[in-house]
Amino acid sequence: MKTRNLLIALPSLLLAMTAMASGTHAGGHDDEAIGKPGMASKVTRTITMDMADTMRFSVPQVTAKQGETIRFVVKNSGKVKHEMVLGTEKELKEHYEVMKKNPEMEHADANMVTVAPGKTGEIIWQFTKAGKIDFACLQPGHYDAGMKGFVTVAGGKAAPKKDGHDDHKH
Repeated sequence: MKTRNLLIALPSLLLAMTAMASGTHAGGHDDEAIGKPGMASKVTRTITMDMADTMRFSVPQVTAKQGETIRFVVKNSGKVKHEMVLGTEKELKEHYEVMKKNPEMEHADANMVTVAPGKTGEIIWQFTKAGKIDFACLQPGHYDAGMKGFVTVAGGKAAPKKDGHDDHKH
């Protein structure tokens, strides 16, 4: 009986090990702390930003209202791969350390998009909790160079700007 269970479990174990070894990255993020994947039909505004080889996001600070669903359209105007990853500062730092060791790791989570030079990608995200949500490019060297920003999510009845740009300066 034990041998039969092992023979049944072994293919699943090998498949899981193969998936881990393939260099894909999925899961492991506390989406509850930062919100949840949004539905296109619920998008209330679109924020367009550029990712450049200056290691900056063109819109590094965004304001949102709790419950709001935003479409982030990110264009890579640079000559190297960039990405936008939403997360807590702790998650982003941990993920960045993994990326430095595995620079070719692919991403498959709803809170991130990797964009090749000259291309555009998008994230649709619902901000379910008030507070600060960070975002960054986790390609090796980019986060350390300052390619990061944040979303301030206001609770209650704070109204987001409707033009898709955040003019708030710190």
